[in-house]
Amino acid sequence: MGPARPVPEPGGRMFRRTVATTAALVLACAPFLAGCGTDGPAGGPAGPSATRGQAAAPASGSSFWVDPESDAARQVREYEAQGRSEDARVLRRISERPVADWPAGDDPVPEIARAVRGAASGNRTAVFVAYNIPHRDCGMYSAGGAHDGQEYRNWIDSFAAAIGDAAAIVVLEPDAVPHVVDGCTPAEYHDERYRLLADAVERLKRQPRTRVYLDAGNPAWIDDPGKLVEPLRRAGVARADGFSLNVSNFQTNEAVRGFGATLSALLGGAHFAVDTSRNGDGPLPGDREEAWCNPPGRALGVPPTDRTGDALVDAYLWIKRPGDSDGQCRGGPAAGTWWPEYALGLARRAKS
Repeated sequence: MGPARPVPEPGGRMFRRTVATTAALVLACAPFLAGCGTDGPAGGPAGPSATRGQAAAPASGSSFWVDPESDAARQVREYEAQGRSEDARVLRRISERPVADWPAGDDPVPEIARAVRGAASGNRTAVFVAYNIPHRDCGMYSAGGAHDGQEYRNWIDSFAAAIGDAAAIVVLEPDAVPHVVDGCTPAEYHDERYRLLADAVERLKRQPRTRVYLDAGNPAWIDDPGKLVEPLRRAGVARADGFSLNVSNFQTNEAVRGFGATLSALLGGAHFAVDTSRNGDGPLPGDREEAWCNPPGRALGVPPTDRTGDALVDAYLWIKRPGDSDGQCRGGPAAGTWWPEYALGLARRAKS
């Protein structure tokens, strides 16, 4: 399979703009499979990169699927061919660990079908992100999405049908609810967005082994969990398996767990999943403009696992693909484009 197309991804929008500008502008393993990931950070990368077309054994020991044709895996092979053995060794900290798949384009079926086949062959769970809501990202770096509500419903229907009866996690529409809460999404779109999200949860939950986590942003963006309660309810969180936090952002596990626990209590005990893909050193220090966008000096976080040591946290996942750009800032390419130099930096600074 050829190189994946760039997929725009959100970057945790609290840091995109000041508060004034803002006002203007996933666990599958435990229920489905035995023997999931290790508790907390695992050891360093294990063994050579996977042979082309064969699934890599996750260095974290988790039972989530590892894509042997990811950008990171191809980069490892390129480094090896160039004699850059040390860079290849470091980058296996990404290539040999499970990362969420973000199906792109009008037809998500081929990409989902490939992941489902790969996961089934190793008795693993595929992790997906559904990111195609109309008026996505308020026209910013990751603008796009379905043209209208019916096109989105058709897309979600195809998405769900492609999963079938496979074991899967779906993180649903990063930023969609928080952008309603912070006022970035215009008010005339709010009611439709809630309906589309609730319908998407309902459709995905028809699949017998699919778990759904509705995105709720991060604690540095919507600082009061209470502001998210009614929007999440309207978006169908009660029918979902919980909510996701820290997608494409850098907040520490401690901060996210505290925020998540408060929000959970307000939602009657809902569970949540946390994106730990790039939060190993926390957020960029200081109150800097666009601190969310390709911040320097960051590190990989806890490898994906469903053994979190926290009864409310279903999983730590790498939802954002480590090494994909947040956007054209700090010398980065377009949002969602593989950036090997940034990936190497994240991997070199990783503590596990």
